[in-house]
Amino acid sequence: MRRVILESPYGSADPAEIARNVDYARRCVRDCVMRGESPIASHLLFTQPGILRDEVPEERTLGIEAGLAWCAVADASVVYTDRGISGGMRRGIDAAVAAGLPIEYRGIEPL
Repeated sequence: MRRVILESPYGSADPAEIARNVDYARRCVRDCVMRGESPIASHLLFTQPGILRDEVPEERTLGIEAGLAWCAVADASVVYTDRGISGGMRRGIDAAVAAGLPIEYRGIEPL
């Protein structure tokens, strides 16, 4: 299986928007697996209850850095664009470019 870093939106001031983003990210994970890929979606993993709090800046930074550490072993970065490209996603894209990873832009609409 090809190892990919999955980028999709997460954070928002609106809890309902976060819930929609989590649902979307889960569908993106499924899309990757169905393509024969092994995705890391750190924004889903590290924001689960009891792990890191996205609303705490220091913890958000730790989560982003932990996710970006996967650039060293990933085969590509896959960016799901149906819901736009957030600041966190932009940071992930920039890190993937710096690491020399191929970037693939995808969509899974309709929502």
